[in-house]
Amino acid sequence: MNIYEKYFLPKLLNFACNTKPMRYQREKVVPLAKGDILEVGIGSGLNLPFYNTSKVQKIWGLDPSEELNEMARKISSTSSMDVEFLLAGAEQIPLPDNSIDTVLITYTICTIPEIDFAIKEMKRVLKPDGEMIFCEHGKAPDENIVKWQNKINPYWNVIGGGCNINRDIPRLIESAGFLIKSLESMYIPGTPKIFGFNYWGIAIQL
Repeated sequence: MNIYEKYFLPKLLNFACNTKPMRYQREKVVPLAKGDILEVGIGSGLNLPFYNTSKVQKIWGLDPSEELNEMARKISSTSSMDVEFLLAGAEQIPLPDNSIDTVLITYTICTIPEIDFAIKEMKRVLKPDGEMIFCEHGKAPDENIVKWQNKINPYWNVIGGGCNINRDIPRLIESAGFLIKSLESMYIPGTPKIFGFNYWGIAIQL
């Protein structure tokens, strides 16, 4: 890990993912999580204030970054919720099969290196009647915007710690064996279109 990744990138990600429009998106989806929850990519803990504590049994917060993990621990220390942190990547989730009621993933599918394996892992740990709740930015519906996303993505991937701005979020979720039962999408206000097309919804196992 270089100096940029250790000291600057975590602060940049925390700032970039905490804009007012993104907080509004989090407010839409996070309160839907219930029971035993796996938050994939808990990062610096930006979702923690938005949980409906009356619906939460326990949260497992998964993230491979020690630096972001430390930020999240500080936030969780002020909460009454039971939060256990898992310092690991999503490609190998250290939880048993069929053990989770809700998988929550926000602004993380864009960054996971082996995303196909990771989503299958989320499916593995999810109970048969469980739900994946997601909110992600990704491939835009407009051809001209997609062209710019594809041009810029190789450079942004380096600057943004592996973030991809052109992933087809619904296709990735469905190809892993999920059925998307509700889906909304739009360009997030106040955000450049190449970064700002959001998908959010709920998926269940086929």
